[in-house]
Amino acid sequence: MSTRFLSKLFNPVAVAVIGASDRPRSVGSVVMRNLLAGGLTGPIMPVNPKQKAVAGVMAYSDVISLPEIPDLAVICTPPPTVPGIIRNLGERGTNAAIVLTAGLDNQKDEAGTSLQIRMQEAARAHSLRILGPNCLGLMNPSVGLNASFAHAMASPGKVAFVTQSGALSTAILDYAKSNEIGLSCFVSLGNGADVDFGDLLDYLAADPNTGAILLYMESIKDAPKFMSAARAASMNKPVLAVKAGRVPEGARAAMSHTGSLAGSDDVFESALKRAGILRVQTIPELFDAVETLGLAKFSTGDRLAILTNGGGPAVMATDALVLRGGRLATLGENTVSKLDKVLPSTWSRAIRSTLLGTHRRSAMSMHSRFCRALPNAMQFS
Repeated sequence: MSTRFLSKLFNPVAVAVIGASDRPRSVGSVVMRNLLAGGLTGPIMPVNPKQKAVAGVMAYSDVISLPEIPDLAVICTPPPTVPGIIRNLGERGTNAAIVLTAGLDNQKDEAGTSLQIRMQEAARAHSLRILGPNCLGLMNPSVGLNASFAHAMASPGKVAFVTQSGALSTAILDYAKSNEIGLSCFVSLGNGADVDFGDLLDYLAADPNTGAILLYMESIKDAPKFMSAARAASMNKPVLAVKAGRVPEGARAAMSHTGSLAGSDDVFESALKRAGILRVQTIPELFDAVETLGLAKFSTGDRLAILTNGGGPAVMATDALVLRGGRLATLGENTVSKLDKVLPSTWSRAIRSTLLGTHRRSAMSMHSRFCRALPNAMQFS
């Protein structure tokens, strides 16, 4: 696997939009406006031989005419033009491209070779990395990059979301926006002709802005590469996946969608477990994962205060904590004093976890009062 030039994909200085347009609701129009609205500080250069300017920015007739070598090119032109554009970009020294165009795997040239293969050949000759084709694009909110035709920009956060489905990705973006959940990046793989799950797992595992990685998967083209990257990534940060195509009929649907066979679900389940990836099964679970990872504040130490409504669960939790290398926190005198004011007089101080008595019917109300007692500062000694 290789993360070569992926930094140019996520952190470009200069960006070219090949097929930029002012035509309402066209992909080239949406991409150009998204890039301008995102706040990227470097030059954004539209390429359109029929327009002198796009969105108020001077346009250029072709890649050769660009005044500066783009680190990243976003391509939204018809399929027959894509291989040649990739070749021209490689010759100029561009390192990364996002190909939004669909249909390259289905259309062939005069020699009978698919346009997607021709595109890959042109890129390989210049070590140019490609995201896509047939994808929604990429966002890196921390640098103001919105190289996509999504209708909304994600807010900065710590959760990376990588998906093979453009339709699902818009739902995730809507959910994240409405629930104020930030993303470190959003990546739509599309056909995954070059950059795939393995490459992105390797890159995101080392990304300081990413605290957790969320995957929507339908198929894997290179299983050994994926497994190696997944094992390494899951050792450093949480990795969650929802895998579609669990039944044979769904697997065939995934084949028609991404161009790759989904494979046996039992094998996939075992592979994810071996790699240390947590699998979720439904869209609600996926949303729960986004919310949990996006909003939760993870502990930076090894001490833990345990809140229970009975002694037995507290002892079991204490065993589990210590056996896994953690320490039970000791509550400070100020915290204990505050708890005394809101908890029953029988609450336990025998061990260093906080017990809410034995009255189950009042456990929830006790929990609520416990939480309200500690907003100023919980003190551990």
